[in-house]
Amino acid sequence: MQTAAPMSHSGTPGRTAGAHRAPGRSFGSYLAGGLANLLAVGGVVAVGLVIAAVTMNITLIMFKTGSMSPTIPTGSVAVVKEISADEIRVGDVVTVDRPGRLPVTHRVIEVHPQVPGEALILMQGDANPNPDPGMYRVESVRKVLWSVPGLANVIVWAGNPLVLGSITMLAALGVLWTFWPGRDDDDEVAQ
Repeated sequence: MQTAAPMSHSGTPGRTAGAHRAPGRSFGSYLAGGLANLLAVGGVVAVGLVIAAVTMNITLIMFKTGSMSPTIPTGSVAVVKEISADEIRVGDVVTVDRPGRLPVTHRVIEVHPQVPGEALILMQGDANPNPDPGMYRVESVRKVLWSVPGLANVIVWAGNPLVLGSITMLAALGVLWTFWPGRDDDDEVAQ
C-alpha cells in the first residue's frame, strides 16, 4: 500500500505543519559575517597597496616638526614617491636624505640642474622665515603626493607592543571563531 507524501499548508508536498524548521540566522551571525567580509576586503586592499608601494616605489613618512605647517602639520603622515633630480620642480614638497642626519622635507624654492640626473636644490619649510642653510645636491628625492593630518599619532600608538599583541590576539580569536565547528542547522531533529 502506498501512502501519499505529507502536505504542507499550501497544499504542496513537503513538510507538514508540525515538522521541524531550521531556525533563521540571528542578527549576530549577520553582523559577524558582514564584519568578516569587511576584514577580508580590507586584507585584499592592504595586499594591493603593498604591491603598489613596492612596484611604484612609494613609501610613508611621518612629520615630527611643524616646519611645513599649515600645509602639512605636525603629526601628519605623507605618501611619498621617489623621483629623479630631473623631475624636481619649484613648488614641489620633497624629502632629501642627509648623510648622518635625519631627512628633511621642505618645499623646493630653487632648482639648478647640473649634469643629467643631478641637481642642486634650495628648500624652505612653509613655516620657516628663511630658506634652509645651503643647497642640497641630489640625484633623487621623495616627492610628497598627499598627506593625512594626525595619522602619525595613530601609527605610533598602533606600533606599541601591547597594542600589536592585542590586535594579533583578536585576529586569532576571530579566525578561530569563524572556523570553529558548529552544529549543522540542516540536520533533522529527532522526533
